[in-house]
Amino acid sequence: MKENIVKTKSFQFAIDVIHLAQKLQIEKREFVLSRQIIRSGTSIGAMIREAENAESKADFIHKLSIARKEANESKYWLELLIATDFLKNQDLLNKSYELYKLLTSIIISAKKRNH
Repeated sequence: MKENIVKTKSFQFAIDVIHLAQKLQIEKREFVLSRQIIRSGTSIGAMIREAENAESKADFIHKLSIARKEANESKYWLELLIATDFLKNQDLLNKSYELYKLLTSIIISAKKRNH
């Protein structure tokens, strides 16, 4: 069975986001931004999982579009964490960009096949 790259990457991203949020809460006592990044960062994979069982091609595209919006929101929170010096490393930000681009590519391909 072929590996689903976007599913795997979004799951690992969610794990990384959870670890970041735990670190922010324990070491920096930061709770607002950490909750925001957990919500959007874990939502990406959840929507990808929902898309696996979409009721139609349109539903599949819609669910992946929501996942892409969550990836974009995650980019925002990560950029904010970096800009406010809560986060020094840009690895997670790069991963969010990669997820966004992967999702965009899948959505474009699905729309082409839908016509």
